Amino acid sequence: MAQSYKIALPVFIVGFLAGAAFWYLFSPAFVDRVVSEELPAGFELSELRSGDFRDADGAHRGSGKAQVLVSEAGAALLRFTDFDVTNGPDLEVWLVKDPDPKKSADVSASRWISLGPLRGNKGDQTYVIPEGTDTLEWGSVVIWCEQFSVLFSVATLSQAKI
Repeated sequence: MAQSYKIALPVFIVGFLAGAAFWYLFSPAFVDRVVSEELPAGFELSELRSGDFRDADGAHRGSGKAQVLVSEAGAALLRFTDFDVTNGPDLEVWLVKDPDPKKSADVSASRWISLGPLRGNKGDQTYVIPEGTDTLEWGSVVIWCEQFSVLFSVATLSQAKI
């Protein structure tokens, strides 16, 4: 009887740890975080730049629109609408100098600024662009997995059509 505990207990512990690691790494692929944020009220905003999200590769997909919006006072916001991206661990929203990064190495080789963690992998959401940031010098918006240094989706920013 004691012999079976010597085998069962380590098997149980290893199985539990493997299951926990699997859930941590792969559960974001099965669980969506849906966000539905409204634009802040009381601001007169105009679109400065915009772009459409596209897939980074066959496993990391994205769609929707990214807009750089500015107020009369000069405050800048990054707005996602109809946004949908493959979920993953430790996703962040970055502004990147490279206007058209095609792979993770392109993003890593370029300058970037983080706007913080991605709030949800689906839905409309808004991020504050830090004061003093020249929004015209950043070429794209990327959804970036910080933990594994992987590009999930990119939107090349173009001048707004007036």
